Amino acid sequence: MSAPGARLRLVRVAQLWRYPVKSLGGERVSALNLVADGVEGDRAWGILDRADGRILTGRREPPLLFAAARSGSDGKPLITLPDGRELVGPGPATDEALSAWLGKSVTLVSAAHSDAGRGEYFADATDDSSRAIEWTMPKGRFVDLAAVLVLTTAGLRGCAAAYPGGAWDVRRFRPNVLVEAEGEGWIEDEWIGRTLHVGAARLAAHSRCVRCTMVNRAQPGLARDVEIYRTLSRVHGGDAGAWSQVTGQGALSLGDPVTVQ
Repeated sequence: MSAPGARLRLVRVAQLWRYPVKSLGGERVSALNLVADGVEGDRAWGILDRADGRILTGRREPPLLFAAARSGSDGKPLITLPDGRELVGPGPATDEALSAWLGKSVTLVSAAHSDAGRGEYFADATDDSSRAIEWTMPKGRFVDLAAVLVLTTAGLRGCAAAYPGGAWDVRRFRPNVLVEAEGEGWIEDEWIGRTLHVGAARLAAHSRCVRCTMVNRAQPGLARDVEIYRTLSRVHGGDAGAWSQVTGQGALSLGDPVTVQ
């Protein structure tokens, strides 16, 4: 780690992701705009189970990962179902199609106009029959804990070396910002308590991201694989990436240098 106050130049922003609807596949973009409470357009919508009032996630509803969402020009989501049908924004037609697909009564809701979302995860990330635990998301966005998730290629390479038979695809980890960094290992750990400068924005990295069964889930082109979590647990305590808060609003783009202070 650099001496206090030193600026450490990493490599660059390799990928940028936005997830307009909680737990649906996201959109890979060339630029993101960071606003006070996170990534503009990220996790701004969720699918609410009318029966219990919880926001559905891929932990309890694995099929969600086989649909995808992107942001429309008006900020409303455009959802593509696994059969190729496209749903435009919220409304009765969207709710009817989502309910038929998922086999339960659901509705697409805006985080900005909802109470803090409630979701569930499993006590054992490798066993879907283990106890379900409820948690409450921060109000205003359907994020798990913090506004922005940053991940490095070095961390993914370290785990791939420990389990080369696994598909360590970045989509399993759902970051907003993937940083290309040399070597192997979770260098994000060194960032906790420090400030990242990316493009015109600043991020305060405040904690390691605790992982769950989501990293094991099947999605287009990826099979279910519980060894992903088991490997992550063995080599890094089940954590991957740095949860961060926006401390300086602005835009960031592919190829932007990343420094930490």
